[in-house]
Parts: sequence; structure tokens; C-alpha cells
Amino acid sequence: MRFIGSKSNLLENIEIVVNENITDKVDTFMDLFSGTGTVGEFFKKKYRIISNDILYFSYILQKAKIENNSIPKFLGLKKIGIEDPLYYLENEKFEITDKFFITKNYSPYLDCERMYFTVENASRIDFIRLKINEWKEKSYITEKEFAYLLATLIEAVPYISNISGTYGAYLKHWDNRALSNLKLRRIDIIDNQRNNKCYNEDANELIKKVRGDILYIDPPYNGRQYITNYHLLETIARYDEPSIYGKTGLRPYEKDKSLYCLKSEVFNVFEELIKKAKFRNIIVSYSSDGLLTEEEIKSIMIKYGIKDTYKVYKIPYRKYKSKHKQLYNELYEYIFYIQKDLNNPKKDIKQIKAKVNTYKGKEYIKSPLNYIGGKYKLLNQIIPLFPKKIHTFVDLFAGGFNVGINVNAEKIYANDINNYVVEILDTFKNTSIEKVVRYIENRIKEFGLSKQNEEGFRKFRDYYNITKKPLDLYTLICYSFNYQFRFNNNQEYNNPFGRNRSHFSDELKKKLIRFIEELHNKNVEFICSEFEYFDFNKIKENDFVYCDPPYLITTGSYNDGNRGFKDWNIEQEIKLLNLLDSLSKRNIRFALSNVLRHKGKENKILIEWSKKYNIHYLKTSYSNSSHNTTRGESEEVLITNYTE
Repeated sequence: MRFIGSKSNLLENIEIVVNENITDKVDTFMDLFSGTGTVGEFFKKKYRIISNDILYFSYILQKAKIENNSIPKFLGLKKIGIEDPLYYLENEKFEITDKFFITKNYSPYLDCERMYFTVENASRIDFIRLKINEWKEKSYITEKEFAYLLATLIEAVPYISNISGTYGAYLKHWDNRALSNLKLRRIDIIDNQRNNKCYNEDANELIKKVRGDILYIDPPYNGRQYITNYHLLETIARYDEPSIYGKTGLRPYEKDKSLYCLKSEVFNVFEELIKKAKFRNIIVSYSSDGLLTEEEIKSIMIKYGIKDTYKVYKIPYRKYKSKHKQLYNELYEYIFYIQKDLNNPKKDIKQIKAKVNTYKGKEYIKSPLNYIGGKYKLLNQIIPLFPKKIHTFVDLFAGGFNVGINVNAEKIYANDINNYVVEILDTFKNTSIEKVVRYIENRIKEFGLSKQNEEGFRKFRDYYNITKKPLDLYTLICYSFNYQFRFNNNQEYNNPFGRNRSHFSDELKKKLIRFIEELHNKNVEFICSEFEYFDFNKIKENDFVYCDPPYLITTGSYNDGNRGFKDWNIEQEIKLLNLLDSLSKRNIRFALSNVLRHKGKENKILIEWSKKYNIHYLKTSYSNSSHNTTRGESEEVLITNYTE
């Protein structure tokens, strides 16, 4: 697919920069301005890929090629008799209707003068867009299957477009290729066996929320707004029937303008991007005839990076481009490289003080679920004691997932006996941030939820106890006393109203967004099972099992009383300890969170069992640093079967 600024001819040069400068083991490569996804697709063979583009059609291409690790099977379509959706979409007969937006506005149909497509091809585009929307709405296809089908259409459109290069204008006479029939070509998918992630966000906003090993930046470099050159692909992808205008049928794009295309703004936005980047290795592609000069880019990168690691590679356009040699003789494609010291970022004194006053050490992500026994406050003591390299992580008593969300592993199994918690987390995992937030805000508006409206809360609670939808439960919890999970023996949510305190605040919204964002970046499988029924046969020596069970000698029950679920007793305690012994015999590493003593009580079974393992004493809010407890104190520990 032709695209302004495509780096298809520069891939080997970028790879050389990576190989020459990055010797540490790295896992994640981010393509922040992905375009058609050439760079991300190329490096997908070696790394986990995060890609992003502000244009929706580009995002769809990434979602199809990057997030998918295999060609979708379209099982839902097969159930209704469609074995090959591409063949169906190419050949199924149809009639033009008033809903055919592309036909009516971009082909010489009826009184339209625009000649981007023939009527035959434009109407086929409309039929395909309407049909895959219908399949998605009826749940015949998944989000990834939808992206795959839409991506095949987007890639097919340029081959039958009556244009010279971009969609800034159409030709006045029909080009031969525009007269050929639209053909959908299957997109090959690379399987890197990693959990890849794609975004459709402003780069400078997204950079605040993501982190990784290699950041590749290929921003617009001149004053041409990409949206005007590819407006028609954007309209086909969104299919939102915009209020188009002008001879070429432009869609409104004021809100989509890139500051990287504005001379007055580009320096500041680029500096902000490099400053906020939480990536150790940064690679930037740029042109010598861009709005930023080589010296300006260098000054910014050195300001926020390690000066001695800075490099610039200059590739003459006569090598980078095969045509117009004389025109490009004095133009260069730059590739800049620098490392950032993420442990000692260059910040002004006020920022450093604010950071120190907020938290110590690494910043951990907090679960938006207030589930009793959560380990968020102890993460800065627990996680450093975990193995440095974990292939598969098992969070056997995941609860609100405070621990698992902060663990780096190729695969994570998050198990909990509470099906309501698991359903909420799984919904967060499989739903876009935008849809989750919109759903919650719509429910708040519909029932008039607030810190004072108890009647609205009660009506919503009654509604939830009938529907049992996970996002309804989460919304309900946001307005409940102490944000707690609490069910009666009939499995009905019965936590009272959290008057004047509990609500879906801006702070909680930020916490939720950050949590879901990280969840989408991880390869997590949520399981609802009693701990002894978890399948440990799939766990190997390079894996790690973390257990945070209910504590036998503390009085706190897990928010919900028993609410019909199994309570924790001596029998359960012994089963778990025997299970951990069996894992240890298989050389599988584990860590167990628990308390040895609490308010004068002792867990004698645990104390005796722990003697054969390593005991790490933790500082808690109800305990001083010493593990010699007095009455009223609690002796919280992490017990491990390994030393690192």
C-alpha cells in the first residue's frame, strides 16, 4: 500500500541501528506513528509489538496484522453457512440503497461528479462495509475478525482508486486500474507468540501511559496533514457518514490536525514526547527537509538522554529512493538513536520533590477494585523478592489483581474463586477503554447515580441483581459503602449505599484507565476455580506461582462474608501447603503471602511448615520494621522456595 513517508525501503537501515546499539535482551518494540505498519510488522518477528496511529484506518491495519497472530477462523460465520468471508464479500449480489455513502459521494452515481471510484467498485465497498458492520453487531465476528476483514478492504481500495498517489485529488479521466474490479487479498499474519497491542491515540498522550524497551518514532515531518491526503480511506474505515465538503469531498479534520505539521508547535511537542518517553532505547526517523533541523532534534535527545550514546545516521535519498536522483541528491533521511536512563530521569527539582513525596521506588499500578486483602501497599516489598525472569506467572488467589498487573511475564494466569471479580477483570481485558468508560458513564446518567442519590443507587442495585452484568456490578460498587464486594447467600449484591463518599471520581477513572491499559498490554488468562483444581501440569521450571490466600488466623473475611463461596479453614490451609510442597519438588518456584502471628494468635501449622523455606518479613501499616511482634501487631511474611 502506497503511503507518504513509508519506511519500507529503510527497514534494513533501522535494523542496523538496532543491532549496533542494543545489546541487552529486549522484549517490547513500539512503533508510535505506525502508518501502514511496515516497521512494526518487520520487527514483529523478533519482539512484542506495540503500535499506534491517530488515523483510524491505520489503526485497523495494525489491529489486523499486529494484534492477530493467525488468520482468524471466522467460526461464527461458518455457523451461518459462510465458509470464506472474502469470497462472499467479493461475489455476493446486492442492490444500491440510500445507505451506500461512498457510492453517492465518491463515484459518478446519479448527480455526483467525483471520480474516485467507478460506481461498481464504490457500491462493492459500501456493500462490504455495511455487511461486516452487520456481522459485528450480530456477534457473528469478533473485534479482531472485524479488523481483519476491514483491513483487507482498506488494502484493496488503492488498487482501484482513480488517483495519482494520494486522495488529495482524483483524476479527470479513468485510469486503467480504476476500471478493474475490487479484489480482496488475504493478509498474511506473522505469529510471534506474544501479546501485541495496538492503539488509536494521540502520540503525546499515549506516551504517558506506555513503557517498553525500544521506541521507534517516525512523526510527520512537513506541513502536509496526513488526514487530507488519506481522508477517503479514513471515511471508509470509520464509515461514519461525515459532513463532507469541497470538490474532493473532504471530511472535517480540524480536531485531527497534527501539531507535528505546524512549524510553530513541532519543537515543543517533539520535546515533550522525548521527555515523557519511558523507553530505554529511542530511535527517530526524520527528513533533512523537515520542519525540525538536525541540530534541534539532537539538542532535544541529548537533553533527555545519555549524551555519550547519541548517534545519527544519514541515508542519502538517492540510495533511499530509486527515482529522481538529481532532485534528492542533497536530501537525507536521518535515523537518530539515544538511550535514556530511566532510573535517573533528567527533571527539574520541583518535579523530583513531587515524585519523592508521592511514592518511594517504582510506581506500581493499583487495581480499581477494592478487594480486601489486596497487596498494593506491600508491592514495593513483595515484587523485588520475585524472580527476575518469569516465563509464566500464576496468581493463584488473584483477587483484585494488584500483584499480577505489576508482574512482567510472557503469560499470566489469574485465578480466583470469586466469579464476580473474575468476570469484571475479564470484561476489562476484552473491552476497549473507551467502551468501558462510556458504559459506566451512561449507567451513571441513566440511574442518576451520585454521592447523595440513594434512591437511584437502590434502583440500580435491584437492576443489577436481575441482569448480573459485570460492568453494572463495577459501576454499582463505585457508589457502594467502602467500594466493597458483598453478596448474600442468594448471590445478591447487598452492600449499602456509600453516601457522601463513594462515587466514580476523576481519580478513580484515571486509575481504571491506567489499569485497563496495562491489562491490554499483558497476555493474561482469567480463570475462576478453587485453587486445588488449577491445572499445574502446564507449569514448568521457568514459571512462578504466587499465592495470597485468606489468612487462617485473621478475622477479616473477604468482603462478602461467605456469600455462598467456600470459606478458608485448616483443611484448606493444609491442602495449599501440600500443593506448594509438590511444586517445590518439581523445581517450580513459588511465593506465599501470609501472617505467622496476628493479635496474639499464631498459625502454628504455617510456622512449622515454613522452616524448610525462606522467610522474608514485611513492614506493614500495623507493624514496625522488626519481626519481633508485640500484642496487637501482625507478622506478615513472604515465604519462598528459592533465592535470587
